[in-house]
Amino acid sequence: MIRTLENAGAVEIAKAVKSGSVTASAVTDAALARIQLLDGALNCFTKVTAERARREASEVDRRILAGEDPGPLAGVPFAAKNLFDMEGIPTLAGSVIRSDAPPASRDAAAVSALTRAGAVLLGALNMDEFAYGFTTENSHYGPTRNPHDPTRVAGGSSGGSAAAVASGMVPLTLGSDTNGSIRVPSSFCGIFGIKPTYGRISRRGAFLFVGALDHVGPFARSAEDLAAAYDLLQGPDSADPVCAEIPAEAALPSLRQGIEGLRVAVAGGYFAEQGTPQATEAVAVVARALNTLRVIELPEAARARAAAYLITASEGGNHHLADLKSRQQAFDPNTRSRFLAGALMPAAWVSFAQRFRTWYREQMREVFKDVDVILAPATPCPAITIGQKTISLNGVDVPSRPNIGVFTQPVSFIGLPVVTVPIHLPGRLPIGVQLIGAPWQESKLLRVAWALQQAGVATAPIAQPIPREVTP
Repeated sequence: MIRTLENAGAVEIAKAVKSGSVTASAVTDAALARIQLLDGALNCFTKVTAERARREASEVDRRILAGEDPGPLAGVPFAAKNLFDMEGIPTLAGSVIRSDAPPASRDAAAVSALTRAGAVLLGALNMDEFAYGFTTENSHYGPTRNPHDPTRVAGGSSGGSAAAVASGMVPLTLGSDTNGSIRVPSSFCGIFGIKPTYGRISRRGAFLFVGALDHVGPFARSAEDLAAAYDLLQGPDSADPVCAEIPAEAALPSLRQGIEGLRVAVAGGYFAEQGTPQATEAVAVVARALNTLRVIELPEAARARAAAYLITASEGGNHHLADLKSRQQAFDPNTRSRFLAGALMPAAWVSFAQRFRTWYREQMREVFKDVDVILAPATPCPAITIGQKTISLNGVDVPSRPNIGVFTQPVSFIGLPVVTVPIHLPGRLPIGVQLIGAPWQESKLLRVAWALQQAGVATAPIAQPIPREVTP
C-alpha cells in the first residue's frame, strides 16, 4: 500500500494507481484537501481547478478499469505557474493587467505533456509579476510564504511552484527560469528543480518574459520524479521557434548508471566570494560527497551577470511598452520601475551585451571540454524574510531582490542546463547547490542528483504543515 499520500512521490503514486492499490480520484481528493488545509497560510495557488482535476482523475480510473494504459504519471497531481496557459482560465503571469484576458483556449505544451501522461492538473500557482523577481512578493496576489518558515519568502519568480511541492500539496509542478526563477525557489524551499538547456522543452503557451533567456522546467522532491517529468516534457515542437530539433533523451532509465568517470569541479573565484558561509558549506558538502577537490574559475562571470541584466531589462521593458504607456499604474511598483528603466536603455548597451554573450558562450564551451559537472551555490544565502530590503554579499549590503540571483544569472545567460539539489544542514534552513552542465547534458546532471540523494546528501523532506493562524 502507498504511504500517506502527501509523502508519496510522483513515480510512487503512479505505480500505486496503475496497480489498483489506490484510485486516481482518491489521490486527487487527498491533494485537494491538503491544499484546502495549507494554502490559506502559504498562498501558493491563485486558482484551484478542482472540477477539472476530478474529471481528469475519473478518466484515469476509467482507463485502468477498461484495461487501457493510463500513462506513466497516472493519477499524479500537479500544478503550473500561472504564466502557463491552462484551458478555461486566464493566463495571469502574476499580473492584474491580464486578469481580464480571455480564458486560454488550450493548455500550454508543458501542461499538455503531463496531462497526456495521466497527470492531473490541480491549478495555477503564484509568481512574481511577469516573472520579474526572485521572491514572489506579489503586490496583487500577496506573497507566497516559505513552508519551512512562513516569515520568509519562497523565492521567485516560481515561488508558488516550489512552495507547493515543498509543503506536500503536490509532488510535481511546472515553473519557468529566465535568470534563476526555478533555481532560486528550489534553493529556498529545499527541493529539486531543473532548468534544461535553452530550447530543450517547448515554451508554447507560456507567457514569455525574455524570449532570449526563458526556459521552462519542473520541480520535484526527488531526482527520480524530476527525471520522470523532464523526460515527458522534452522534445522538438515546431510551434516553438526556439525549441531544438534534436531527439529527446531518456534521463530516467540512466539514473542508476552511476557517476564513475564524470569529471566534477567546483566553481571558484566569483562563485566563492559572494555568498554566505552556509552557501559555501553546502557546496563543500556536495564536493566531498562527489570526492572532488578540483576548483576552476569561470571566465568573466561578473560581466556575464551584468550583460544578462541588460538583455533582461531591455527585452522585458520593450515587451510591455504598450501597457507601460497606457496603464502604468496597473503594474506592481517594483516591476514597473525596472521595466521602465529597461525600455529606456540605450541600444548600444544591449548590442554590446549580446556580443559579449557570444564570446562568453565560446569561453564556456572550452571549459566543458575538460569538465562534465560544475558545482556552484544556487543562492548566496537561505531564504530571506518577507520584506527584507538588503543582503550582505562579500561584506557589502546590497538590495536583496535583484542580488538573490547573483549565482544563477551568469549560467542562464548562455542557456546551460542546471539541476538544483537541496542541502539541509542541521538546524538551518535549506539551501541549494547548482549542478551545471554542458548543453544537452541533462542526464549527467540528473545522475549526479540521484547519486547525492542516494547518499543522503541531497534530500527534500516535506516541510512541517503551517497552521492557518499565520498572519499575512
